[in-house]
Amino acid sequence: MWSLSAWRRRRTLARHPLDAQLWQRIRERLPLLDGLSEAEDQWLRDACVLFLREKHLTALSGVELDAEQRLYLAAQAQLPLLHLGDLNWYQGFHEIILYPDDFLSPQRHRDASGVEHEWNGEHSGEAWLQGPVILAWPGVLASGGWEGYNLVIHELAHKLDMLNGDANGLPPLHSDMRVSDWASAMQHAYDDLNRQLDRHPDAETAIDPYAAENPAEFFAVTSEYFFSAPDVLARAYPKVYQQLRAFYRQDPLLRLQHLHASHPHYRHAKD
Repeated sequence: MWSLSAWRRRRTLARHPLDAQLWQRIRERLPLLDGLSEAEDQWLRDACVLFLREKHLTALSGVELDAEQRLYLAAQAQLPLLHLGDLNWYQGFHEIILYPDDFLSPQRHRDASGVEHEWNGEHSGEAWLQGPVILAWPGVLASGGWEGYNLVIHELAHKLDMLNGDANGLPPLHSDMRVSDWASAMQHAYDDLNRQLDRHPDAETAIDPYAAENPAEFFAVTSEYFFSAPDVLARAYPKVYQQLRAFYRQDPLLRLQHLHASHPHYRHAKD
């Protein structure tokens, strides 16, 4: 059956071919893409072209964007969607605003007694419901490895979460997933992390303690770890890893294990 959306996709890709050498430089800069199959690599290349045609990247003074930098961001943004099908998962926003450094953002919180507190918080990223994604460029450049940090994936995980409305740590699950299983795995791990920090506020937790802020941040942080430190997440909270594997329909841990077993660079680093 003829599809207008498929036709537009093919036309866009034909009109904006991706330079092979440019893509190779991106692959070299982004270790977390190592281990992708040829088919996955081709999908990601095409998805990056489409993403950069659909989303507007606004670089504020102090951020220099060239074709390689744009593609570097796009590849990280599209990795979580690798096996999620053709649905418009990044609907609801059209712009990514790039700051030259961390920025101050007005914050508001109502405590348990009903008192509302307001302050300016320093952030490296934000995602607004039906609004733009805001990223500090140094955080983008620091992302892409296996170190358990990825600002791009973190903020776009919030956008996936917001597909159901306000971010609450529950993105729209697939039909073969159960909300009860998701809630049980996430709540247990979230409570465990908070218990550790209640006992010792400066504890060296397995994952970033920022995940204990609220369920939305827990989902965003664990999504970061799922892609950039899957071994750490699977060891600390295996049931959370299983739920994220079911949601993203990927297994970065298996990819990393294969790299450690077969890739000279990874095998040497592990030793």
